[in-house]
Amino acid sequence: MNYTVNSHTTYCYTGGKTFDANKPTVVFIHGVLNDHSVWILQSRWFANHGWNVLALDLPGHCKSEGPPPASVEDAAQFVIALLDAAGVQKAALVGHSFGSLIALEAASRAPERVTHLALVGTAYPMTVSPALLDGALNDPQRAIAMVNTFSHSLLAPPPSSLGPGTWLYGSSRALMRRVLASNRNANVFHIGFKACNDYANGEKAIEAVQCPVLFLLGDADQMTPPRATKALAGKAKQGKVVTVHAGHSLMSEAPDEVLFALRDFVGAAAPATA
Repeated sequence: MNYTVNSHTTYCYTGGKTFDANKPTVVFIHGVLNDHSVWILQSRWFANHGWNVLALDLPGHCKSEGPPPASVEDAAQFVIALLDAAGVQKAALVGHSFGSLIALEAASRAPERVTHLALVGTAYPMTVSPALLDGALNDPQRAIAMVNTFSHSLLAPPPSSLGPGTWLYGSSRALMRRVLASNRNANVFHIGFKACNDYANGEKAIEAVQCPVLFLLGDADQMTPPRATKALAGKAKQGKVVTVHAGHSLMSEAPDEVLFALRDFVGAAAPATA
């Protein structure tokens, strides 16, 4: 489904369902060099169990037009504008990595509109090494290989993810290359990494959040290790930490565990008949 946000077309995957104002809504926000497809299992499950789903492509990524957000704050304002464009008054926000910072900042800016906040593979500060920042700018293919090495603890996914025989490293690398190539006018790799590295409002943001917060972490995550979340989790008013056996790419390495954690966390908002 396409929405017009800030005068540009924004694509949102809906799980094949039309929007129903009587249903609760969950918004899925991807990370750097990803798109809506990283949430394929989770978004389809919610779409078929009583929820409106908006699994977005960030501006300047794949099917969405407009300049890629140069900061977490800009991206958060985009998410709030998307809610307006879709006619959504309240929503649960689920973000991975860069997307988790975006969701956090959006929830702090519009606390009355966010029912649940799930931060997947998150950390604060989300420091990016100088080598990765430089690589994303000057040698993106090498940096993509580095990120994939750091992001995975498995070679192949469980059956409920991408299917038997799939190579996690290869499929992730192909996705990142496709996302990078989708924008010929801007390096969304470096822009996204720099936005993560520059974000400095995390502690103030978590103090402004009024809804329950889930920190969904991978015990083998080398990109955003669980220890890097302790300070932020300690400041959440209604925080809960769930750790699964996975690296940074939680949604493909532990698809069922991620789905069940999200289902249980936001389940109270779902209709009784779902």
